[in-house]
Amino acid sequence: MTQEMAMNTLEQKFDVYVINMDTAQERMQHMRNELARVGLRYVRQPGVVGAALRPPHPDFSEWSYKYLHGRKWAGRELGCYLSHVECLKRFLDSGSDHALILEDDVSIDDHIVAVVHKAIESSGDWNMLRLSTVNHGRWWPLKTLCNGFSLSICLTREKGAGGYLVDRKAAAQMLKHLLPMRLAWDIAFDLEWFMSFKTLGVCPMPISQRSDFETQIQQDLGQIKIKGYSKYLTVLPFRLFLEVSRVFYRTARLLRLKNKRA
Repeated sequence: MTQEMAMNTLEQKFDVYVINMDTAQERMQHMRNELARVGLRYVRQPGVVGAALRPPHPDFSEWSYKYLHGRKWAGRELGCYLSHVECLKRFLDSGSDHALILEDDVSIDDHIVAVVHKAIESSGDWNMLRLSTVNHGRWWPLKTLCNGFSLSICLTREKGAGGYLVDRKAAAQMLKHLLPMRLAWDIAFDLEWFMSFKTLGVCPMPISQRSDFETQIQQDLGQIKIKGYSKYLTVLPFRLFLEVSRVFYRTARLLRLKNKRA
């Protein structure tokens, strides 16, 4: 038996949550097929229906979303945000140490089980593990996992939240700091240095967000974007602050982890 086969026969060490709207049956069938192919048990998390939400909402900061993100009320994005929050709550109510959270339009690499099990062996170096992105930023390898995958760190912003692994500390800190919603989820959960936990990623990404499914969240993007240049008086300085602080923090982490393994 090869090492890869042995890893895939291990008992599943993590929970899997799939966010799926009740009306998105085709997407759910896609995920059933993906998860069955790689041998993962999962729990379906019904998505929050953002179109049914109305402002003002206690979990939405209108001021922050306007002046830090440059957008107005966004019901669908709030629904997506709260769906991820519900996964974290459900995970913390369980007895598990780790949870893989998936959106319902991703594709999963055949080696995902082996990769995640190997990554958990190095869980002292991370609390959240990014497994998908829609960017093409530079990832710096830190430790070889298996099948050509490595624990890695990226110094710049990555977008997308199609698949990520969290431990209990990361989940608890997100729930503590990320409500009410001030930014889109894929921006907010990528600011780990403000929430006192550690993030790494797997490179290449074992979960792909390239999909033929139509994007549902940003169907109203044209209506929620604030027009004109005045928004950049607050949005641009805030984004610059985030990116500069990200580079400094993650560069320091990269150097520490490299020295640790030297």
